[in-house]
Amino acid sequence: MFALIFLGLLGLIYGYSGWRLIPHLPASLHAAVALALVVLLFLPLLLIFLRTRPHLVWLADPLAWVGYLGMGFAIFSTILLVVRDIAGLALDSFAIIKPALDARIDLATFGLAIAVTSWGFYQARRTPAVRRINVPIPDLPPALAGLRIAQFSDLHVGPTIKGRFVARVADRINAEQPDLIAFTGDLADGSVERLAPHTAALAGLSAPLGVYFCTGNHEYYSGIEQWTAHACQLGFEVLVNEGRLLDRDGAYIGVAAATDYSAGEIVPAHASAPDIAHANIADADLRILLAHQPRSIEAASAVGFHLQLSGHTHGGQFVPWNFAVLLQQPYVAGLHKFRDTWIYIHRGTGYWGPPLRLGAPSEIALLTLTRAHTP
Repeated sequence: MFALIFLGLLGLIYGYSGWRLIPHLPASLHAAVALALVVLLFLPLLLIFLRTRPHLVWLADPLAWVGYLGMGFAIFSTILLVVRDIAGLALDSFAIIKPALDARIDLATFGLAIAVTSWGFYQARRTPAVRRINVPIPDLPPALAGLRIAQFSDLHVGPTIKGRFVARVADRINAEQPDLIAFTGDLADGSVERLAPHTAALAGLSAPLGVYFCTGNHEYYSGIEQWTAHACQLGFEVLVNEGRLLDRDGAYIGVAAATDYSAGEIVPAHASAPDIAHANIADADLRILLAHQPRSIEAASAVGFHLQLSGHTHGGQFVPWNFAVLLQQPYVAGLHKFRDTWIYIHRGTGYWGPPLRLGAPSEIALLTLTRAHTP
């Protein structure tokens, strides 16, 4: 059902762009361009097929670049064309735009779509910037004031994100010398066998209080047991509905992780349970939950976590999907307060699907905990 809905929406996007572009091209190109759009529409299905055929898998990554960039361009061009057409209808009613200018405006719109796609590509592929956030915690012990947590999330190592990008991320995190490092899910899209070499740089992550890992939904799509085992080999402390007590100068930090919100639908034994994760850190002076999806916040707040670190949303990744995220999640990005619990929603370090970001820059979050001022 999801595949049918996805293909239907994508078909509308490619169809609208094609319908508006093809008439401006020489007649000899009409059939070729129409065929190319049909191929791009079904390319995601072809990529799935290629990855299940060892002798053809070498074709998958080059075609992924073509398919995902084509998809991104079609999305942006369709959005801009719809806006242009709505505006054109309004202006035409006042006879402001003459028909002779329509073709030029159409071509200018496509030119703008190319520029927007290029900028989005640059934003996605650059080394993620460090975003610095202060989190005020009531009654925080002096020993924990100034604690620095580096969070990265949604790396999505796969067809277009490889070892060089991962190495740049690892270097940027280590350069901040955080006290603790947290990864909040969706490490890769594909098998450990194929993608393990591209995650090798993560073995170099280091922090005095440890490097922690919670599962995201994509771990369950790509082989949860294999990826959690590989994360352990990379040096992560993998937490599955459990927590760890850490001593910092006599004050105790409880770091816990719940499995992905939807994990139980795939692996019943991994049903997300923030309450169980909280059980063995209940007496800690500071209680932090790693939970991939922001909608775990209600359960986290109910049992008394001070802070939840989440990802999953990518901040929407590009306009207008940031609005669609709110249909499923309570927050899209940034620091928010839910009852007595803070939640930080990471915009993602990598990206998923089209290698594009617009209005939702990738990031490495550096959270500094401070003592809240009480009235």
